[in-house]
Amino acid sequence: MAAAIKAPKFKLSFLTPKFWPVWLGVFLLYIITWLPLPVIRFIGGGAGKLIAKIVPKRVRVAKRNLELWNPSLSESEVQALLKENVRRTGMALFETAMGWWWPDWRVKRAIEIEGAEHVEAAIASGKGVFGMALHNMNLEFACRGIGYFHPSIAFYRKHNNPLVDYLQYHGRNRSNKYMIDKRNAKALLMALEDKELCLYLPDQDYGPKQSVFVPFGGVAETATTTATLMFIRRSTSVPMMITSQYTAKGYKIKIYPPLTHLGEMDDIAALTELNTHIDKAIKEQPESYLWMHKRFKTRPSKDTPSLY
Repeated sequence: MAAAIKAPKFKLSFLTPKFWPVWLGVFLLYIITWLPLPVIRFIGGGAGKLIAKIVPKRVRVAKRNLELWNPSLSESEVQALLKENVRRTGMALFETAMGWWWPDWRVKRAIEIEGAEHVEAAIASGKGVFGMALHNMNLEFACRGIGYFHPSIAFYRKHNNPLVDYLQYHGRNRSNKYMIDKRNAKALLMALEDKELCLYLPDQDYGPKQSVFVPFGGVAETATTTATLMFIRRSTSVPMMITSQYTAKGYKIKIYPPLTHLGEMDDIAALTELNTHIDKAIKEQPESYLWMHKRFKTRPSKDTPSLY
């Protein structure tokens, strides 16, 4: 716990006019989150269309990512996935608010857990769990939900706006144990050795440093962080993938079987296999994934043409 980020405190300065636009947004989001979930999803779809008009560049990035990730998709299939992904991008704004402010009973009612036995078996054996979560659009809400099954620990990035940071921290920490600075790898390793369930995101482009280029989807050379293997090799934890998916009634947190052998493989083989597992998980619900991030931005060399 010594490495836990200290909870930001409420300041009277948050009531000054400088922060009134934030409070207005908070008020609107809070009111909307009290509506029935189908109504929130309808509003979220509309918000997605608005986002697409405000930042069309991000929609183009998402479309390009879908084309690169799965070249076998037809143009009509890409457009259909893109349309639904935009809707779920809009919904993510409200899912964040739901994760921060919904009462406990409502979160519990909307969440189901699949594969809980994998975490329970690891903890029962006296080991921590290295949960490799995917950047699905509903991840913020799922993080709140997983805390009611087994309180977890995760990296935290402080928000630039102090009021949003205050709201974000206290919202995220409602059902989980504590959070640590995203640069504090030692603290995460300590938590794993303390037999905790820790969440880590291995599926984005973090740049060329500490990355290798291995296949992901239809791109043969995708920058993939080696930090994932560092945590696996330097701890006695059990690594397993975790995703959050939409259901008709709410959300499902899916926990996949352990991937204990990854730490015994060399970097290229291990991360190639991990990306294969990530690819399969995404294909279960591709419209839910964060496609607006330039997943294939980093290239093997400066001379390699951009894919965007």
